[in-house]
Amino acid sequence: MALTIAGRTFQSRLLIGTGKYRSFQEMARCHAISGAEVVTVAVRRVNLTDRSKESLLDFIDREKMFILPNTAGCYTAEDAIRTARLGREVGLSNWVKLEVIGDEKTLFPDNFGLVEATRVLAKEGFVVLPYTNDDVVNARRLIDAGAAAVMPLAAPIGSGLGIQNRTNLRIMREMITEVPLIVDAGVGTASDAAIAMELGADGILMNTAIAAADDAEKMALAMKLGVEAGRLAFEAGRMERRLYASASSPLSGVISS
Repeated sequence: MALTIAGRTFQSRLLIGTGKYRSFQEMARCHAISGAEVVTVAVRRVNLTDRSKESLLDFIDREKMFILPNTAGCYTAEDAIRTARLGREVGLSNWVKLEVIGDEKTLFPDNFGLVEATRVLAKEGFVVLPYTNDDVVNARRLIDAGAAAVMPLAAPIGSGLGIQNRTNLRIMREMITEVPLIVDAGVGTASDAAIAMELGADGILMNTAIAAADDAEKMALAMKLGVEAGRLAFEAGRMERRLYASASSPLSGVISS
């Protein structure tokens, strides 16, 4: 079940966020239950300087969890680049989940700015994982710019709508083979996670689907199992779809009375 990104291997294919939980304690419990080994943290929304105040970083077990800083809230390539540099300077990581948002209402990515920021950060030694739309052409541009993975949305961030365009994800899976394909944004429940993995995603990053559930801890476990089941189904290879029935017990070889 291992997932390898930029030479680093993780045993879980579920990546998890830190926002919208009812408390830091609940967040920490969900992280543990999910089995995730990568946790993404918004650089601009975390206390990085005043250690006398409580910070979500205090509730992340850095012996077990790899911190993936993200540039959430950045609307220009320049702002995203500056935020990624800040995350590295304060010791979070030289990895970055890169977000350059192009529209405030939909939070869809700015593809032009995303490619520009990816190129700059990759040249500076960052391991760049860009959040993008489900467009194989732009994904190719991001890879050419130095992206270590591509992270297409399944639906708008925080919407919980599930996989909205299976065809695009299938095309991306077929055509993007040199870096991992990680579905990011839009998953709402465990069946969504399973479907994304069955379509061939290498991993899934999620936050709101767990944090906003009535029972976040149960949902964290459900997501863990959904990701694992979907990956196993993808590796197993599903049966051929047929228009008509096919008997589970074939008649050939049956002894007539």
